Amino acid sequence: MIRLLRNAEVYAPEPRGLQDLVIAGGRIVWLGDGLPILPAALEPEETDLGGRRLVPGFIDGHAHLTGGGGEAGPHTRVPPLQLSTLTRAGVTTAVGVLGTDDVTRTTAELVAAVHGLRQLGLTAFCHTGGYHLPPRTLTGSVRGDIALVDAIIGVGEIAISDHRSSQPTLDELLRLASEAHVGGLMSGKAGILHLHVGDGPRGLDLVREALDRSEIPARVFNPTHVNRRAALFEESLELADRGVTIDVTAFPVGEGEDARDAADALVRYWDAGLPPERITVSSDGGGCLPSFDADGQVIRFDVGSPAALGDTLSRLLAEGHALEQALPPFTANPARLLRLAGKGRIAPGMNADLLVLNPKGGIDDVMADGRWHVRQGRVVVTGPFEGAGA
Repeated sequence: MIRLLRNAEVYAPEPRGLQDLVIAGGRIVWLGDGLPILPAALEPEETDLGGRRLVPGFIDGHAHLTGGGGEAGPHTRVPPLQLSTLTRAGVTTAVGVLGTDDVTRTTAELVAAVHGLRQLGLTAFCHTGGYHLPPRTLTGSVRGDIALVDAIIGVGEIAISDHRSSQPTLDELLRLASEAHVGGLMSGKAGILHLHVGDGPRGLDLVREALDRSEIPARVFNPTHVNRRAALFEESLELADRGVTIDVTAFPVGEGEDARDAADALVRYWDAGLPPERITVSSDGGGCLPSFDADGQVIRFDVGSPAALGDTLSRLLAEGHALEQALPPFTANPARLLRLAGKGRIAPGMNADLLVLNPKGGIDDVMADGRWHVRQGRVVVTGPFEGAGA
């Protein structure tokens, strides 16, 4: 199928003005002003976007594809994410993690989920391991998993500063970072150490020590949930200045809560004048968002949603931030960190992962790998078990 898109106001993520696109083989093969003449025998599908904004698809670098939770008993295990839950939210590339439960959920299960989403037309990857040490791997080592398993691009989410973690030492953290880094070198993958940061008082101490006492590049360390406490976010700004890419989570923040929501965190980051490419936004979609009492028992919990990404972008636009400034943390920045060639930008040769925005900044249409998954807000591609009865 060859698809022609006319009259798209392209943000690549930088503004390109009104452009036309030719899409074939899952890629953007032409971008410019005025479509080339194609033979009628090709029977291209043509869509006039009428000047609506066309942006790259979201890259969600932290999603619980097999479901999260379980901290309050087996009945609180969150179900796996469905394809349409991701695409409706504008996610065209997802990176899966295990989280707290790396006993009943495994890296093998996560890799299978990745391949399942790929079969349905979504780009997907995952990290090996979970919260705890030693990490659960497929080949016996983090380095081997990254080097040998196509779907695996890093290790994580390894928990630090959290009562649910394995309380890793600096030496253990450095060993993991080394394994990830070398695995990435061997395979050309990201090779990152994706770190779940809890709300413990040690914050990012381990990461600072790792930067001070090792030769491992700063880009290997990738702390997430850094906006869960205001003071923790200020710590993370120091790390970004040293070359670390930080990840903020688009989770709900209640009034008076000591946290920054994703939109506020981005604005604070931009105001600090730090390198704009060193911050990303992820959803924690499918993950449990628990609150604990002083004894470490769950008192309530919510579930992360990929839709929070689009909500965050819409809010930034409503507050007057330019689309070209707001887009990179959802698109070009994670593509750069995760070394995903062909992702995060609109240009000839790039993957045709595209979102069409409505005037309010919401998502009308979603194209993943050159195929429409959502049209005018309606899901047109679903997984085989979506909507199935019990």
